[in-house]
Order: sequence, then structure tokens, then C-alpha cells
Amino acid sequence: MAHQDKGHYAGKHPDQKADPVIVKKLSEITEKNQLSCASAHKAAKNLGVSPKEIGIQADLMELRIVKCQLGLFGYEPEQKRIDPGIDVSDELWAAIENKSVDGRLSCRESWDIAGEWKISRLDMGSACEKINIRIKPCQLGAF
Repeated sequence: MAHQDKGHYAGKHPDQKADPVIVKKLSEITEKNQLSCASAHKAAKNLGVSPKEIGIQADLMELRIVKCQLGLFGYEPEQKRIDPGIDVSDELWAAIENKSVDGRLSCRESWDIAGEWKISRLDMGSACEKINIRIKPCQLGAF
């Protein structure tokens, strides 16, 4: 959702209904109406639901997802936590480009590549930014 839509996340899901079990869990782990990416993924795993379902429920609750594990959004004072000076090897560049389609790589695939290459997710986000690969879609539906 665009920055100007902040606080109107439920509008993305007009046909969805709140799941009381997920709502309860998210209510327990949010702080200042914010839900971190890591907490959202942990809740998904603990509840046996997809990250996408957690994202939908967070939207219905008008929660702001913060601290993207790839460093792409939700940080203060800047929105991103990207290292513009990261060194991207030719091999990593090729691995990213091989999985990308039309200059985009899914969040899930970026996590997979980070795991294969034994690099942090933050470094993966920085590498993608450096070589102009956009991460989309987000597993939580934030973008």
C-alpha cells in the first residue's frame, strides 16, 4: 500500500473477515499498533497459517508492518535499512538474476537465496537494491 494509504489497510480486503484466533495472537505481539515482520512470520509458523494470512489479518486490524527482514521498509528514522556499499559478487548477482522475472524477485525467493548463500536477509535486501532488482511480492502482502 502506498504511504498515503497508511492506516487504511483493511480496505485491501473487503471480502475478508477477522479470524479471532489470529487476532488474539497478533494483539498479544503488537506494540504501538505495529507488527514486526519477524513477529508476523513467527506467529504464522506457531499458528500453522501462511504469512499471507497473517498479513491479511494484520491489515484488517489496521496494524502497520515494520522492520522488514530484508531491510526494505519500516525502520526509523529512515524507512530502509539498506547498505548501499555492499559488495555483490558476480556469482550472487547471477543467482539473483536467474530467479528474477522482469526485474523482480519474490520475498520468499530472496529468503531462499539468502539461505543458500548463507548471507543475512538484510544483506540480501541490500544486494537486490544494489543491482536494481525489486522485491515483490511480500510474503505478508505489505507490497
